[in-house]
Amino acid sequence: QVQLVESGGGLVQTGGSLRLSCVGSGRTFPSYVTGWFRQAPGKEREFVAAIRWSRGTTFYADSVKGRFTISRDNVKNTMYLQMNSLKPEDTAVYYCAADMDILNGNSATHLVRTWGRGTQVTVSS
Repeated sequence: QVQLVESGGGLVQTGGSLRLSCVGSGRTFPSYVTGWFRQAPGKEREFVAAIRWSRGTTFYADSVKGRFTISRDNVKNTMYLQMNSLKPEDTAVYYCAADMDILNGNSATHLVRTWGRGTQVTVSS
């Protein structure tokens, strides 16, 4: 089973940028679909983005399209989420996910089998 460790969260002003990283250990990613979810206070965890490692195909939630970019580094077994034009509503704990399924270009928590512990992203207005 792969272990996931996120990093890169922090505090940023509206319009700013952050890059999250997720390193996998114990198993290589290339056979996976991996992605990012987020959970804001008092809300359910929601899908943000995913990438199919074999072809680099990407998937995004409508709320982040055009602002966030998911990518991967096969050599480093690391996934990234570049977040630009951040908004206060992007404030959440961001979780790395692996061994997950994509349905109709989207995903959900019950389709994920491995989670990281999360990293906090706070966007101030």
